[in-house]
Amino acid sequence: MPPDERAVNPPHNTTEVHYNRLINEKSPYLLQHAANPVDWYPWGDEAFVRALNEDKPVFLSIGYGTCHWCHVMAHESFNDADVAALLNKDFICIKVDREERPDIDSIYMSACQLMTGQGGWPLTLIITPEKKPFFAGTYIPKSGRFGINGLLELLPRIIKLWQEKRSDLTASADEITTALQKAQPSPDNSTLGTFLLQEGYEELAVRFDEMYGGFGSAPKFPTPQTLLFLVRFWKRTGTKRALVMVEKTLDAMRMGGICDQIGGGFHRYSTDARWRVPHFEKMLYDQALLVMAFTEAYQATHNPQFRKTAEEIITYVIRDLTSPDGAFFSAEDADSEGGEGAFHLWTVQEAEQILGKDDAAFAARFFNMTGAGNYPAPADKTGQNILFLTPSLACHASPSGISCTNHESRAESIKTRLFNARARRPRPSLDDKILTDWNGLFIAALAQAGRTFRNETYLAAARRAMQFILDKMHDETGRLLHRYRDGEAAIPAFGDDYAFLIKALIELYESTFELSYLSSALEHNTWFLLHFWDPQLGGYFTIPDTEKFFLVRKKEIYDGALPSCNSIAFDNLVRLAHLTGDAAFEERGLELSRCFAATVKQSPSAYSGFLCALDIAIGPVHDVVIAGDRDTPDTQTMINALWDHYLPSVVVLYLPPDESRNLVISLAPFIRNLNLTGRIATAYVCSNHTCAMPTSEVHQMLELLGA
Repeated sequence: MPPDERAVNPPHNTTEVHYNRLINEKSPYLLQHAANPVDWYPWGDEAFVRALNEDKPVFLSIGYGTCHWCHVMAHESFNDADVAALLNKDFICIKVDREERPDIDSIYMSACQLMTGQGGWPLTLIITPEKKPFFAGTYIPKSGRFGINGLLELLPRIIKLWQEKRSDLTASADEITTALQKAQPSPDNSTLGTFLLQEGYEELAVRFDEMYGGFGSAPKFPTPQTLLFLVRFWKRTGTKRALVMVEKTLDAMRMGGICDQIGGGFHRYSTDARWRVPHFEKMLYDQALLVMAFTEAYQATHNPQFRKTAEEIITYVIRDLTSPDGAFFSAEDADSEGGEGAFHLWTVQEAEQILGKDDAAFAARFFNMTGAGNYPAPADKTGQNILFLTPSLACHASPSGISCTNHESRAESIKTRLFNARARRPRPSLDDKILTDWNGLFIAALAQAGRTFRNETYLAAARRAMQFILDKMHDETGRLLHRYRDGEAAIPAFGDDYAFLIKALIELYESTFELSYLSSALEHNTWFLLHFWDPQLGGYFTIPDTEKFFLVRKKEIYDGALPSCNSIAFDNLVRLAHLTGDAAFEERGLELSRCFAATVKQSPSAYSGFLCALDIAIGPVHDVVIAGDRDTPDTQTMINALWDHYLPSVVVLYLPPDESRNLVISLAPFIRNLNLTGRIATAYVCSNHTCAMPTSEVHQMLELLGA
């Protein structure tokens, strides 16, 4: 598969510049640093053996390819001869791409948060040759300013301490390591019930921004998992405020600058409380989770703008983040030629050149552009505008009083012309590595949107991407791998890879009823349980028992920018239990919930992905078996009725009338004794292990489901 022309690749001519060891890596982030004068190593034994032999501390820098402040630190410090001289003389220097090695990043981010009370990227640590941290920070400038030590001052002080007070540093490193090990969850055998869902809701209600939507103050992140939980809470309890919080937030985000109003998709986060000024990188996982949030909100509210936004996100990913083989690339950078956000910013003068005066005036009102600019830019770049909408202008962008239909048609025409003009600009660089976990999330989102919106193109894209993962992302033993780039699949899969892929396979099954997806979900889940599960305390580790670990073998439960592997796995286990009738899966889910119960109880709203899984685990779960010929209108009508409603606790199994029926029964033996009523489409509905009489009436089926 040829890499995208926007991707970071090794230069063709490597004789003119001195390249460090990173030139042999696949990661776009590591390749960005291959020409640094710093003598970088990739993470591996070679670097740590040298550190031990030369009795030197390790300077560890962790970041990712589309991280703006990683670029700043690289340009300011790692390309600087003076900083490089200090690093090369006294340290062994290691670069890590956090997206390739989330296990390493997770451990050292936890260490940074323990030591400093905060974290972020670039993540900067000084560690012993035994990998134990004794200094941590994030962005560090070259020289000190405003009370912040720079690398030129900091590095000599650390070496002086290393030489003169080594015992103090190693004692500190041992304390941090012990604290990391103690931070692992301990089981709580108490029963988790709806009270935890209520507490999570109440915490979110307190933090909700009534004025602008979202939670807390600036900066604001989309947190789709939180919105997914709130829609479920509304469905369970009828609490209207929960749905209002979701609608307010999604409306504010889709109209804000955090949403690419021209090309679709969402930027990473908003630097302000009003969702107007974004941090411009675009991550695949954000697109996936936001598609899920907008799709489920559409099912709950039937707001056509939510559907439109979900479709625009998908259009963006299929257009700009899809590899020739159908899998999905990781991200687009915030920076391009002209600086951070340059690809997305506009001046009024540019709009006039592209649109003409009348349409430019309309666009200025519609998108809130001003001559002075609405984007905080350096003095030499005044007049720059980020495009965002305001509710009051929804049908009033023109003083002529034109109809909403004409208004929207004109706005779409303007968007198209601006998009075509923007396409001629230098694009942000592309991180074209393919990650199994992020692809799993987007495939799941595509499958969900495909069935909800009856879009076969989405389902075809989901199938194609899944086929890539199944064909290319396994080694010769069948073990799943984490990263693919430039023709190479590598790095044994992590917990996220298995959990997110299994979720995608379940969603694909329930969107297509192709039995191979359910079968593959069960196969991957078997390996996942065998090699990641903690048989003593329950829950899944981040790395399998087939791989070496250092400092601590972590279990993740916090649902941050990404839901945790254990939150998604919890949901998967419950769904697999109901799809197959195998209670062992549900028992595992119960063990998992107890493993993390004490942690989640401390602040339930921080674990919204876990709360989503707990919601379905508490039930009632409705098991629906649809029996009938898939190609006949009555069967399709029955299936479509399920897809038209917001039914987060409904699990659907399809039973065909032909010989493949036995294959379904082999995976779900509990349906063996269903009394089929001929070839007429029939729904068998069971709730809490109690089954109603079968029905061929759609309205009766929906009544049984409380739809």
